[in-house]
Amino acid sequence: MPRKAAATFTTPARRAAASSAGVRDGMTGKSGSAGRCRGAGARTRATVPAYSEHMDLRQWWRRVTAGRASATAAGRTGQDRPHAHQGRARSTGRSAKVSERAQPTGRPGRRAPVEESLPVMGVDACRGGWVGAVLDASGHGTPLVLVAATVAELVAAAGPVAVVGVDIPVGLPDGTRREADVQTRRFVGPRSSSVFTTPVRQAVYADSFGQANALNRERIGAGVSQQAWALRTRIAEVDAWLRQDLPFVVVEVHPEASFAQMAGAPAATSKRSAQGAAERRQVLTRSGVAPPGTLPVGVGVDDLLDACAAAWTAHRVKTGAGRTFPETPETFSDGLPAAIHV
Repeated sequence: MPRKAAATFTTPARRAAASSAGVRDGMTGKSGSAGRCRGAGARTRATVPAYSEHMDLRQWWRRVTAGRASATAAGRTGQDRPHAHQGRARSTGRSAKVSERAQPTGRPGRRAPVEESLPVMGVDACRGGWVGAVLDASGHGTPLVLVAATVAELVAAAGPVAVVGVDIPVGLPDGTRREADVQTRRFVGPRSSSVFTTPVRQAVYADSFGQANALNRERIGAGVSQQAWALRTRIAEVDAWLRQDLPFVVVEVHPEASFAQMAGAPAATSKRSAQGAAERRQVLTRSGVAPPGTLPVGVGVDDLLDACAAAWTAHRVKTGAGRTFPETPETFSDGLPAAIHV
């Protein structure tokens, strides 16, 4: 039986904070980012800086929380509230080319302790950048849906969270296939084609698809899939982001594995079909997560449902109920624990 949904996590204060950060709210489809606003009145904007390996985290976090507090105060008083408008999701503004020279340096950031009183967030890449689903501390109800150009901006706009589940490889192999991919592919059965083999580190940062293929074949005896190559900039973005001492735990998830865990069996149909979307929405609802019906610009139905599934797994990680593939995460030269959580 589906659990009764908890109170919706979407509050006026959080909407104001997200709007001021230039992050669109999927519940309303409105944005506070650049563009012409309707109506009169002053506009409050809080600039949320993206993470950089050269940036001091404490200084960055003070700037983020200061901006969020200002936007929240505006939302409470009704004064100088930013006017929202319907707009296109912002572009990342990045070149599709990733060079080996762009590889991040340094060891992974310090792993933060899990704060069980905080919400959790599921993150998925989408055409508009990144989409996030924020579930309140109970792990149930209708999530707040946000869209941003970068993963750092997205998570910052959500406010304090305990765990972030991201549908992107965490921990890049050097010369082997990841057990996380092998075991998860086996777990999802008929949906195994959705689990691509993570390219080796050098292939992710190659200058061309041909070079990436050659590097990958040299190291693991197989080329790079088109799906993996299309996501290389997202993989590199998360790879750099995780070099920071982030004030939350970040884990890798795979939505098809999360759905299989929820339902007790892999999904029967493709997530891109109407039947598949309905099946996954029903599974989420039975698990206490009620996906919103409104889609933000630049976000597909499958992206939204995947983010919700990632948030469901993030809550399991927070409460200690989750498990991983493999049971003991692998570690490669980047020092990041490589395992897919369900």
